[in-house]
Amino acid sequence: MAEPSAEPGVGDAAATPRVVVLDHGSGNVRSVVRALEAAGAAVELTADRDLALAADGLVVPGVGAFAATIEQVLAVGGDRIIERRLAGGLPVLGICVGLQIMFDAGTEHGQRSAGLAQWPGEITGLQASVVPHMGWNTVEAADGTQLFRGVESERFYFVHSYAAREWTMEQIGSLAAPKVTWAEHDGDRFVAAVENDALTATQFHPEKSGDAGAKLLANWLGTLPRRRPGTEGAAAGAEQVASP
Repeated sequence: MAEPSAEPGVGDAAATPRVVVLDHGSGNVRSVVRALEAAGAAVELTADRDLALAADGLVVPGVGAFAATIEQVLAVGGDRIIERRLAGGLPVLGICVGLQIMFDAGTEHGQRSAGLAQWPGEITGLQASVVPHMGWNTVEAADGTQLFRGVESERFYFVHSYAAREWTMEQIGSLAAPKVTWAEHDGDRFVAAVENDALTATQFHPEKSGDAGAKLLANWLGTLPRRRPGTEGAAAGAEQVASP
């Protein structure tokens, strides 16, 4: 069982990380909000652009189909919010289909839908005798991981039939290669999580993963910069991203 962590900001409102969970219609948003609050964050469920840009962290949840999720995200302008935050180095966490839509595209039931193209590659069906992959599974945590610190050997809860089954993005110039964590279901290996500077995502559901998921969320919260509205580095910092 994962050891409890000291959450940032406990007893200190100025240090409590402020997180927006993007409200695009995903069915698991309430459990995500509760899990983040339990991990030590002040959380708001909204699609408001200004609030999403001003938050210390943005979480993009997702359940169900790739095509439906990307439509929902686009409908609330989530693509522009995500792009703008990442261009300014402001943290974003994707969960489940929220990881999948960060790739170039996803193909489900013969339908190919464009993703947000933050990472190269395509989401495809798991090649397993039993799908969906539903239940607890271990992961192969990436070397140097911050996200899995203290829970490298723990199990996490997965529910999915599709995944990123290849990873092609490596080190570019002086930029370090993303840290990629893998998992395996019925002999099929797939991406379980990615840590790529400001963009982090998990294929599993940390909000449904008990103590291990709580520790993982606390680890992510601990990486967030603390920014306050009206101060340098808050929404004003995000405004700089808009400059061509």
